[in-house]
Amino acid sequence: MNHPTPAVWIRLLLAGLLAAATSACSIRGMAINALADSLAESGDVFASDEDPELIRDALPFALKTMESLLAEKPDHAGLLLSACKGFTQYAYAFVETEGEALEDDDYQAALAAFDRALAMYLRGRDYCLRALEQHSPGVRRRLEIEPETALSDFDQSDVPLLFWTGAAWGSAISLGKDRPEITVDLAAVRALVVKTLELDEAFDDGSVHEVMMALESLPASMGGSLERAREHFDRAVELSGGRRASPFVSWAEGVSVAQQDRAEFERLLATALAIDSDAEPSRRLANIIAQRRARRLEGRAEYLFLE
Repeated sequence: MNHPTPAVWIRLLLAGLLAAATSACSIRGMAINALADSLAESGDVFASDEDPELIRDALPFALKTMESLLAEKPDHAGLLLSACKGFTQYAYAFVETEGEALEDDDYQAALAAFDRALAMYLRGRDYCLRALEQHSPGVRRRLEIEPETALSDFDQSDVPLLFWTGAAWGSAISLGKDRPEITVDLAAVRALVVKTLELDEAFDDGSVHEVMMALESLPASMGGSLERAREHFDRAVELSGGRRASPFVSWAEGVSVAQQDRAEFERLLATALAIDSDAEPSRRLANIIAQRRARRLEGRAEYLFLE
Protein backbone atom coordinates (compact mmCIF):
# COMPACT_ATOMS: atom_id res chain seq x y z
CA MET A 1 0.00 0.00 0.00
CA ASN A 2 1.40 3.38 -0.99
CA HIS A 3 1.38 6.13 1.66
CA PRO A 4 1.32 9.86 0.85
CA THR A 5 4.72 11.47 0.79
CA PRO A 6 5.49 14.30 3.26
CA ALA A 7 4.93 16.83 0.49
CA VAL A 8 1.47 15.43 -0.21
CA TRP A 9 0.63 15.49 3.52
CA ILE A 10 1.60 19.16 3.67
CA ARG A 11 -0.56 19.98 0.66
CA LEU A 12 -3.51 18.10 2.20
CA LEU A 13 -3.02 19.92 5.52
CA LEU A 14 -2.86 23.31 3.81
CA ALA A 15 -5.98 22.50 1.81
CA GLY A 16 -7.80 21.55 5.01
CA LEU A 17 -6.68 24.74 6.77
CA LEU A 18 -7.73 26.85 3.78
CA ALA A 19 -11.14 25.19 3.70
CA ALA A 20 -11.60 25.80 7.42
CA ALA A 21 -10.54 29.43 7.09
CA THR A 22 -12.83 29.95 4.13
CA SER A 23 -15.69 28.39 6.05
CA ALA A 24 -14.97 30.59 9.08
CA CYS A 25 -14.84 33.70 6.89
CA SER A 26 -18.08 32.67 5.26
CA ILE A 27 -19.77 32.17 8.63
CA ARG A 28 -18.42 35.51 9.88
CA GLY A 29 -19.60 37.23 6.71
CA MET A 30 -23.05 35.72 7.09
CA ALA A 31 -23.20 36.84 10.71
CA ILE A 32 -22.17 40.39 9.78
CA ASN A 33 -24.73 40.50 6.98
CA ALA A 34 -27.46 39.21 9.29
CA LEU A 35 -26.63 41.81 11.94
CA ALA A 36 -26.41 44.56 9.32
CA ASP A 37 -29.80 43.58 7.91
CA SER A 38 -31.29 43.50 11.40
CA LEU A 39 -29.95 46.94 12.32
CA ALA A 40 -31.07 48.36 8.99
CA GLU A 41 -34.64 47.29 9.80
CA SER A 42 -34.70 48.30 13.48
CA GLY A 43 -36.22 51.76 13.02
CA ASP A 44 -39.79 50.73 13.86
CA VAL A 45 -38.68 49.50 17.29
CA PHE A 46 -37.34 52.93 18.17
CA ALA A 47 -40.17 54.84 16.47
CA SER A 48 -42.89 53.24 18.58
CA ASP A 49 -41.15 53.71 21.92
CA GLU A 50 -42.69 56.05 24.51
CA ASP A 51 -39.48 56.88 26.40
CA PRO A 52 -37.28 59.46 24.59
CA GLU A 53 -34.58 59.25 27.26
CA LEU A 54 -34.25 55.50 26.72
CA ILE A 55 -33.86 56.02 22.98
CA ARG A 56 -31.45 58.93 23.49
CA ASP A 57 -29.20 56.67 25.57
CA ALA A 58 -29.55 53.64 23.26
CA LEU A 59 -29.02 55.29 19.88
CA PRO A 60 -25.31 56.16 20.19
CA PHE A 61 -24.46 52.47 20.67
CA ALA A 62 -26.66 51.51 17.73
CA LEU A 63 -25.09 54.19 15.53
CA LYS A 64 -21.54 53.16 16.40
CA THR A 65 -22.46 49.53 15.78
CA MET A 66 -23.70 50.52 12.33
CA GLU A 67 -20.43 52.31 11.64
CA SER A 68 -18.44 49.28 12.80
CA LEU A 69 -20.42 47.06 10.46
CA LEU A 70 -20.00 49.52 7.60
CA ALA A 71 -16.26 49.23 8.08
CA GLU A 72 -16.73 45.54 7.24
CA LYS A 73 -19.54 45.96 4.70
CA PRO A 74 -19.04 49.45 3.22
CA ASP A 75 -21.50 48.83 0.38
CA HIS A 76 -24.45 47.62 2.47
CA ALA A 77 -27.16 49.89 1.06
CA GLY A 78 -29.66 49.33 3.88
CA LEU A 79 -27.07 50.08 6.54
CA LEU A 80 -25.90 53.24 4.76
CA LEU A 81 -29.47 54.51 4.69
CA SER A 82 -30.06 53.57 8.34
CA ALA A 83 -26.87 55.35 9.44
CA CYS A 84 -27.91 58.45 7.50
CA LYS A 85 -31.39 58.36 8.99
CA GLY A 86 -30.15 57.54 12.50
CA PHE A 87 -27.59 60.35 12.73
CA THR A 88 -30.09 62.85 11.31
CA GLN A 89 -32.86 61.90 13.72
CA TYR A 90 -30.54 61.76 16.72
CA ALA A 91 -29.06 65.17 15.92
CA TYR A 92 -32.49 66.77 15.56
CA ALA A 93 -34.33 65.07 18.41
CA PHE A 94 -31.62 65.26 21.05
CA VAL A 95 -28.52 67.29 20.16
CA GLU A 96 -29.98 70.37 18.43
CA THR A 97 -32.86 70.36 20.92
CA GLU A 98 -30.37 70.31 23.80
CA GLY A 99 -28.68 73.38 22.30
CA GLU A 100 -32.00 75.21 22.08
CA ALA A 101 -32.73 74.45 25.73
CA LEU A 102 -29.34 75.91 26.72
CA GLU A 103 -29.58 79.14 24.71
CA ASP A 104 -31.02 81.31 27.49
CA ASP A 105 -28.70 80.13 30.27
CA ASP A 106 -25.41 79.05 28.64
CA TYR A 107 -24.93 80.40 25.15
CA GLN A 108 -21.47 78.91 24.65
CA ALA A 109 -22.71 75.45 25.60
CA ALA A 110 -25.62 75.95 23.20
CA LEU A 111 -23.22 76.82 20.37
CA ALA A 112 -21.20 73.69 21.13
CA ALA A 113 -24.36 71.58 20.91
CA PHE A 114 -25.33 73.22 17.61
CA ASP A 115 -21.86 72.52 16.20
CA ARG A 116 -22.18 68.90 17.27
CA ALA A 117 -25.62 68.60 15.68
CA LEU A 118 -24.33 70.14 12.46
CA ALA A 119 -21.47 67.64 12.34
CA MET A 120 -23.94 64.79 12.80
CA TYR A 121 -26.20 66.06 10.02
CA LEU A 122 -23.22 66.14 7.67
CA ARG A 123 -22.10 62.73 8.85
CA GLY A 124 -25.55 61.32 8.10
CA ARG A 125 -25.65 63.07 4.73
CA ASP A 126 -22.34 61.51 3.74
CA TYR A 127 -23.65 58.00 4.40
CA CYS A 128 -26.63 58.67 2.15
CA LEU A 129 -24.39 60.16 -0.51
CA ARG A 130 -22.33 56.96 -0.48
CA ALA A 131 -25.50 55.00 -1.16
CA LEU A 132 -26.49 57.42 -3.93
CA GLU A 133 -23.06 57.01 -5.51
CA GLN A 134 -23.50 53.22 -5.54
CA HIS A 135 -26.72 53.66 -7.48
CA SER A 136 -25.41 56.34 -9.83
CA PRO A 137 -21.63 56.96 -9.82
CA GLY A 138 -20.78 60.64 -10.05
CA VAL A 139 -24.15 61.85 -8.73
CA ARG A 140 -22.56 63.97 -5.99
CA ARG A 141 -20.65 65.97 -8.58
CA ARG A 142 -23.71 66.25 -10.81
CA LEU A 143 -25.72 67.61 -7.88
CA GLU A 144 -23.16 70.37 -7.57
CA ILE A 145 -23.00 71.40 -11.22
CA GLU A 146 -26.38 70.39 -12.71
CA PRO A 147 -28.81 69.69 -9.85
CA GLU A 148 -31.92 69.92 -12.05
CA THR A 149 -30.95 66.83 -14.06
CA ALA A 150 -28.62 65.02 -11.65
CA LEU A 151 -31.28 62.59 -10.39
CA SER A 152 -32.93 61.60 -13.65
CA ASP A 153 -32.06 57.90 -13.30
CA PHE A 154 -33.62 57.49 -9.85
CA ASP A 155 -37.11 56.01 -9.47
CA GLN A 156 -39.76 55.37 -6.82
CA SER A 157 -37.76 52.58 -5.20
CA ASP A 158 -35.13 55.19 -4.31
CA VAL A 159 -37.53 57.55 -2.51
CA PRO A 160 -36.37 56.75 1.08
CA LEU A 161 -32.76 57.34 0.09
CA LEU A 162 -33.54 60.58 -1.75
CA PHE A 163 -35.69 61.81 1.13
CA TRP A 164 -33.15 61.17 3.89
CA THR A 165 -30.28 62.60 1.87
CA GLY A 166 -32.30 65.77 1.43
CA ALA A 167 -33.44 65.80 5.07
CA ALA A 168 -29.91 65.40 6.45
CA TRP A 169 -28.40 67.92 4.04
CA GLY A 170 -31.27 70.37 4.48
CA SER A 171 -31.01 70.17 8.27
CA ALA A 172 -27.33 71.01 8.02
CA ILE A 173 -28.10 74.05 5.87
CA SER A 174 -30.88 75.18 8.21
CA LEU A 175 -28.52 75.03 11.19
CA GLY A 176 -25.57 76.49 9.30
CA LYS A 177 -27.28 79.39 7.51
CA ASP A 178 -24.30 81.62 8.34
CA ARG A 179 -21.77 79.26 6.72
CA PRO A 180 -21.38 79.84 2.96
CA GLU A 181 -19.50 76.57 2.50
CA ILE A 182 -22.68 74.76 3.61
CA THR A 183 -25.42 76.94 2.13
CA VAL A 184 -23.77 76.74 -1.29
CA ASP A 185 -25.35 73.27 -1.58
CA LEU A 186 -28.93 74.52 -1.25
CA ALA A 187 -29.70 73.84 -4.93
CA ALA A 188 -28.64 70.21 -4.49
CA VAL A 189 -30.94 69.82 -1.49
CA ARG A 190 -33.84 71.34 -3.39
CA ALA A 191 -33.22 68.92 -6.25
CA LEU A 192 -33.35 65.95 -3.86
CA VAL A 193 -36.56 67.09 -2.18
CA VAL A 194 -38.27 68.05 -5.44
CA LYS A 195 -37.38 64.66 -6.92
CA THR A 196 -38.86 62.95 -3.87
CA LEU A 197 -42.03 65.00 -4.26
CA GLU A 198 -42.29 64.05 -7.93
CA LEU A 199 -41.89 60.35 -7.19
CA ASP A 200 -44.01 60.05 -4.03
CA GLU A 201 -45.32 63.16 -2.33
CA ALA A 202 -47.13 61.03 0.26
CA PHE A 203 -43.95 59.30 1.43
CA ASP A 204 -43.91 58.93 5.21
CA ASP A 205 -47.32 60.62 5.51
CA GLY A 206 -46.17 63.72 3.68
CA SER A 207 -42.92 64.29 5.57
CA VAL A 208 -41.28 65.46 2.36
CA HIS A 209 -43.66 68.43 2.30
CA GLU A 210 -42.46 69.34 5.78
CA VAL A 211 -38.85 69.35 4.58
CA MET A 212 -39.86 71.49 1.62
CA MET A 213 -41.74 73.78 3.99
CA ALA A 214 -38.52 74.33 5.94
CA LEU A 215 -36.61 75.11 2.75
CA GLU A 216 -39.25 77.57 1.58
CA SER A 217 -39.20 79.22 5.00
CA LEU A 218 -35.63 80.36 4.36
CA PRO A 219 -35.14 84.05 3.48
CA ALA A 220 -36.11 85.15 -0.03
CA SER A 221 -32.42 85.80 -0.68
CA MET A 222 -31.91 82.04 -0.34
CA GLY A 223 -34.81 81.18 -2.63
CA GLY A 224 -37.51 80.89 0.02
CA SER A 225 -41.15 81.80 -0.43
CA LEU A 226 -43.63 82.14 2.42
CA GLU A 227 -46.53 81.46 0.06
CA ARG A 228 -45.01 78.20 -1.16
CA ALA A 229 -44.04 77.27 2.39
CA ARG A 230 -47.67 77.57 3.49
CA GLU A 231 -48.79 75.38 0.60
CA HIS A 232 -46.36 72.67 1.73
CA PHE A 233 -47.50 73.05 5.34
CA ASP A 234 -51.13 72.58 4.35
CA ARG A 235 -50.26 69.53 2.26
CA ALA A 236 -48.13 67.99 5.03
CA VAL A 237 -51.06 68.29 7.45
CA GLU A 238 -53.48 66.90 4.89
CA LEU A 239 -51.37 63.86 3.98
CA SER A 240 -50.73 63.02 7.64
CA GLY A 241 -54.40 63.34 8.51
CA GLY A 242 -53.37 65.77 11.25
CA ARG A 243 -51.75 62.89 13.15
CA ARG A 244 -48.23 64.34 13.15
CA ALA A 245 -47.36 67.10 15.60
CA SER A 246 -44.16 68.22 13.89
CA PRO A 247 -45.66 70.26 10.99
CA PHE A 248 -47.55 72.44 13.47
CA VAL A 249 -44.51 72.91 15.69
CA SER A 250 -42.19 73.60 12.76
CA TRP A 251 -44.51 76.24 11.31
CA ALA A 252 -45.03 77.89 14.69
CA GLU A 253 -41.31 78.03 15.36
CA GLY A 254 -40.07 78.85 11.87
CA VAL A 255 -42.77 81.14 10.50
CA SER A 256 -45.15 82.35 13.21
CA VAL A 257 -42.25 83.69 15.26
CA ALA A 258 -40.61 85.33 12.25
CA GLN A 259 -43.96 86.95 11.37
CA GLN A 260 -44.56 87.84 15.04
CA ASP A 261 -47.96 86.20 14.84
CA ARG A 262 -48.46 85.11 18.42
CA ALA A 263 -52.09 84.08 17.98
CA GLU A 264 -51.16 81.65 15.20
CA PHE A 265 -48.15 80.46 17.22
CA GLU A 266 -50.31 79.60 20.23
CA ARG A 267 -53.01 77.98 18.11
CA LEU A 268 -50.57 75.72 16.27
CA LEU A 269 -48.81 74.62 19.44
CA ALA A 270 -52.14 73.84 21.08
CA THR A 271 -53.07 71.74 18.04
CA ALA A 272 -49.77 69.84 18.26
CA LEU A 273 -50.22 69.19 21.97
CA ALA A 274 -53.76 67.90 21.46
CA ILE A 275 -52.57 65.05 19.25
CA ASP A 276 -52.80 61.64 20.94
CA SER A 277 -49.29 60.20 20.70
CA ASP A 278 -50.63 56.69 21.34
CA ALA A 279 -53.13 56.80 18.48
CA GLU A 280 -50.38 56.21 15.91
CA PRO A 281 -47.83 53.79 17.43
CA SER A 282 -45.41 54.10 14.51
CA ARG A 283 -45.19 57.85 15.24
CA ARG A 284 -45.33 57.72 19.02
CA LEU A 285 -41.74 58.75 19.67
CA ALA A 286 -41.71 61.48 17.00
CA ASN A 287 -44.94 62.97 18.36
CA ILE A 288 -43.73 62.90 21.96
CA ILE A 289 -40.51 64.68 20.96
CA ALA A 290 -42.40 67.26 18.88
CA GLN A 291 -44.79 67.89 21.76
CA ARG A 292 -41.90 68.43 24.15
CA ARG A 293 -40.56 70.99 21.68
CA ALA A 294 -44.01 72.62 21.63
CA ARG A 295 -44.05 72.93 25.42
CA ARG A 296 -40.56 74.44 25.41
CA LEU A 297 -41.67 77.00 22.81
CA GLU A 298 -44.76 77.84 24.86
CA GLY A 299 -42.52 78.54 27.81
CA ARG A 300 -40.35 80.91 25.76
CA ALA A 301 -43.18 82.88 24.16
CA GLU A 302 -42.41 86.00 26.22
CA TYR A 303 -38.91 86.05 24.74
CA LEU A 304 -39.98 85.20 21.20
CA PHE A 305 -42.60 87.93 20.77
CA LEU A 306 -42.05 91.62 21.21
CA GLU A 307 -45.62 92.33 22.31
